Amino acid sequence: SSPLFLQKGACVWVPDPEAVWVSAQLLQDFKPGDGLLLLKLGDVQHPVSVPSDLPPLGNPDILEGENDLTSLSFLHEPAVLHNLRVRFLDYNSIYTYCGIVLVAINPYEQLPIYGEEVVDAYSGQDMADMEPHIFSVAEEAYRTMIREKKNQSIIISGESGSGKTVSAKFTMRYFAVVGGASQQTSVEERVLATNPIMEAIGNAKTTRNDNSSRFGKYIEIGFGHQGNIIGANMRTYLLEKSRVVFQAQEERNYHIFYQLCASCDLPEMKGLKLDAAEQFRYTNQGGRTWIPGTEDALELERVRNAFTVLGKGSWPHGGAVSHLSRAGLCVSLQGEDLSLLLFSKLLGVERAQMAHWLCHRRLAVAGETLVKPMSGQQASEARDALAKHVYGQLFSWTVGQLNAALRAQRGAPVSFIGVLDIYGFETFDRNSFEQFCINYANEKLQQQFNLHVFQLEQEEYVREGLPWSRIEFSDNQPCIALIEGPLGLLDLLDEECRMPKGSDESWARKLYDQHLNHHPSPHFSKPRMSSTAFIVSHFADTVRTRPIRMPGGALSLSGLNSSIPNGSLRSGKRAHREHKLTVGFQKSPQRTFRVLLQIVKVLTLYTPHSDFEERVTLNFIRTVQRLLKERADGQPRQLLLDVHRFFPVTFSYQPPPLLRADQLTIPDSLKVSFLRRV
Repeated sequence: SSPLFLQKGACVWVPDPEAVWVSAQLLQDFKPGDGLLLLKLGDVQHPVSVPSDLPPLGNPDILEGENDLTSLSFLHEPAVLHNLRVRFLDYNSIYTYCGIVLVAINPYEQLPIYGEEVVDAYSGQDMADMEPHIFSVAEEAYRTMIREKKNQSIIISGESGSGKTVSAKFTMRYFAVVGGASQQTSVEERVLATNPIMEAIGNAKTTRNDNSSRFGKYIEIGFGHQGNIIGANMRTYLLEKSRVVFQAQEERNYHIFYQLCASCDLPEMKGLKLDAAEQFRYTNQGGRTWIPGTEDALELERVRNAFTVLGKGSWPHGGAVSHLSRAGLCVSLQGEDLSLLLFSKLLGVERAQMAHWLCHRRLAVAGETLVKPMSGQQASEARDALAKHVYGQLFSWTVGQLNAALRAQRGAPVSFIGVLDIYGFETFDRNSFEQFCINYANEKLQQQFNLHVFQLEQEEYVREGLPWSRIEFSDNQPCIALIEGPLGLLDLLDEECRMPKGSDESWARKLYDQHLNHHPSPHFSKPRMSSTAFIVSHFADTVRTRPIRMPGGALSLSGLNSSIPNGSLRSGKRAHREHKLTVGFQKSPQRTFRVLLQIVKVLTLYTPHSDFEERVTLNFIRTVQRLLKERADGQPRQLLLDVHRFFPVTFSYQPPPLLRADQLTIPDSLKVSFLRRV
């Protein structure tokens, strides 16, 4: 906060509608009780009424362009923005430190600052001795891992279009160079080869970014005893499957579709029977199907070369989804629909069966099974649900293939460095369930940032008895509790999805009743002219979300289960048990838990909140899994990590689909020795 007395000549910052903040100079002393500030903006004098809070003070000229924001005398919004601007325009530097955090500005052009000579310059150097750079952060993580024998994680966060994916690529490139020096292998090359493949199947053009990642990625790069890369593993989160069947104006579907269409005349692509991207509903809804400066055919060649490096075949079924978008409905499907025929052939299924089940649905009534024809709208929704499901399965299959190619060939890694690249905070004119999940994940990331940058750092100052002015920060736990807590947004959504006659309107009424009436939340509000929309006040912005039907019948917030193609919220009273998993949960062979908490689990497992709190590490989990696998009594067990409590628990080899925490037995010890006796 500014002092109550300002001296003539002091530099202050005042808000500006266009420049956000402009610098002004005080033309006379200001003391408590004065009603006006006499300021000079440019060549003009402006008397300004004294607000409740005095304008933020400017930093001394000698600190202009500092490479560490924490070195500034005054660290507030205008000071940060001005310093970043000076470094970018006057110093040609896109990087600036803020303590242990690296701030990066996206220049939207390729810069010659990432070559091997730059890698060599940063290798073995301390962060304090070098200019800010993404390589410096990577080197710090690498050296700490080697020196302390502790796993490391690098979190890359920011708004959509801020350059997170590029930063992640350069981080992995650094590890590939420094981790390949001791022994020449092809592992480093394979790690880098995953990038063009994952960009092709997981990135798309949006209104803010021509190459926006539409999924989250956490890649663990495993190192051996000598610090050399010996393997890697990738986890993905929150693939935006709705993009497969719908794109907003000026946006595209995933790059792979346009790359395949642009290469349809190649001899090896003839079997896909593709046309130009403008001919398919799933690729033409955004209007323009090309990206200026990008050759889709050349990008596909990069993808194919990457598959060759990894020793895998090509991605064969991308064209199947495009053909499905052209498949006719009901009446035409009874005939020889060419697109349906091609779709069925590419996936190896019977065309007649596919046509039948795209136009009919099975109902269980009074113990009997009935087959009922669907309307054209219902068949369209079934087609789109199938397309999303197929693409999601292809995406998961591809990630599995890449992980198989990256797996360590010579023993298990002794340590690893994880790199998290996930969606940035998003708000659009129409915010879907994907934006809701993305912003929720970013709330959790912000909480981690607050914990490590503010809370833990200041607690260390207290322990060491250092004098300092306490920095107050906004705790976003109330917003997180609104979303994930008991009777929160996800809780009530899961409940509504299981109701026999669940609906968007009913869910909205429950939200209003709980969070406006019974337990009002400052982070929740209702728009005046809507009975279904709601507003969540996040740390970065307020976001209005309205559950509306998008093309394809997907309830954009209510979340259509891909197993239920009729667009209803209901899972069905007599539906198969595996269909009862709602949008807030995901199912995997080894564990069932809320999808977004996996991301935060990755970040919290390896850094204890205090020296006295025991955490479950990845090595612990792997040790337990090995011990359970080696049981000699013929009773295989599996490990479930309850992310709400971070406790290891065991359950039967085939758990029920809706396993709950209260059905589990939590051991009274976290030691491996306890599990040896299980």
